[in-house]
Amino acid sequence: MRSKFDEQLENLNKELVLMGALCEKAIATSARALLTGNVSLAGEVPSVSEEIDKKERDIESMCLKLLLRQQPVARDLRTVSAALKMITDMERIGVQSADIAEIITVTGIAAREDMLAIHDMAEATIKMVTESIDAFVGKDVSMAEDVIKYDDVVDNYFDKVKTILIELFSKPETDGEYALDLLMIAKYFERIGDHAVNIAEWVLFSLTGSRKVEGK
Repeated sequence: MRSKFDEQLENLNKELVLMGALCEKAIATSARALLTGNVSLAGEVPSVSEEIDKKERDIESMCLKLLLRQQPVARDLRTVSAALKMITDMERIGVQSADIAEIITVTGIAAREDMLAIHDMAEATIKMVTESIDAFVGKDVSMAEDVIKYDDVVDNYFDKVKTILIELFSKPETDGEYALDLLMIAKYFERIGDHAVNIAEWVLFSLTGSRKVEGK
């Protein structure tokens, strides 16, 4: 019975990794589209978001079957419960990546060279998402804690983007809609970072019974 349960948990891990990879793809594609102004590339993101949504439903079904058929207790119960919570945040990451892509598609916006900080911000959120999933699969408390702490890096990038945009607003030749669209995109990336923190906190819960990093 235990070997069967372990096999099902391993399948759950694999599906979570695949869902995480789709999240990374959605973020990265929207970021590339923003830097290049490639509307066609942005148009690929909604289909990735739909794949993420399907993965959420598939994994939710797996988790519910594990809970009903295997009736796990203690740490195993926390593991399956955490996975159910994590996929909700991962689905939101897909939606918010699609929201970024929609702004690009509608406006044709492209980040100029003075806005490369927004690309760095996107890279930082991808790192957070990747490592939060890796922490779950690898049962790595330290990695989950590092993801939570790394949110400060994303927040700093967000502050940097806001500072640049404030300077742009002070110039009479600035396109106000351009600046506002970039601010909205940066806010979506910041929210994606928050979802990665949520994922990491659920990893901690599954491993330790607590969602918080000591001292945070």
